[in-house]
Amino acid sequence: MRILLTNDDGIHAPGIAALHEAMQGMGEILVVAPSDVQSATSHGITFHAPLLVRETRVSDRMTGYAVDGRPADCVKLGVRRIWVDLFGEGTRPDLVVSGMNSGANAGINVIYSGTVAAAVEAAFLGVPAIAVSLHLGKSNPHWQRAAEIARFALDRIVEHTIDPHTVINVNVPRTTDANAVMPPTRVVAMNTAAGIDNYERRTAPHGQVYYWPSGNGMEFFHTREGSDVEALNAGFLTITPLQYDLTDHARTQVWRERLES
Repeated sequence: MRILLTNDDGIHAPGIAALHEAMQGMGEILVVAPSDVQSATSHGITFHAPLLVRETRVSDRMTGYAVDGRPADCVKLGVRRIWVDLFGEGTRPDLVVSGMNSGANAGINVIYSGTVAAAVEAAFLGVPAIAVSLHLGKSNPHWQRAAEIARFALDRIVEHTIDPHTVINVNVPRTTDANAVMPPTRVVAMNTAAGIDNYERRTAPHGQVYYWPSGNGMEFFHTREGSDVEALNAGFLTITPLQYDLTDHARTQVWRERLES
């Protein structure tokens, strides 16, 4: 299996290094990731500027391509050009893995997430993709153990035939210990309530008013029973199949009858 590995925290982030190590043995891995942090950039892509690319040695065991762009740029450029330059015309990865993100991408955060956007971009291009994120707590995460848990999820997913346009979102629960037990798995729906994050009004020393974002990104107006947020907070390893067709099919006929008559 040939795998393109990317993320949104940047090529030097601990999450991608840990996941790269944990994925050894899955197949041939090519790393194409942002040169710096691109968290919460959603599905932005670059149109009017060149994408600078540098081959980067991250560690003795990890070398990749650092792209001066967003996560979706990395996948689009990685699949359509870098991969072809390395492996030849007509070739493409069998799988794209995006992560491991520093922080959960559950609930409505899926919409904001650069990690998920990279996976969605792969699915646009006909390559199945898995986004992987780690729920953070007050204690420092144990990246190696979290990556081992993520690898368990990856192995279980790729045991099955995956449609080329599939996007699967994986969230690893808080993992702070090398001996953390393997959490049970739940396949759950995305919680769709808005977050309760807000902004604090502040004044700079020279009098300029500014607003500082507040909140932790994982508090919502409500948490639906059986959702990814509920399961993740309960310590489960969550798996959520996603789709990128935003058409409201249930209401399309209603609006057709209203507007086409």
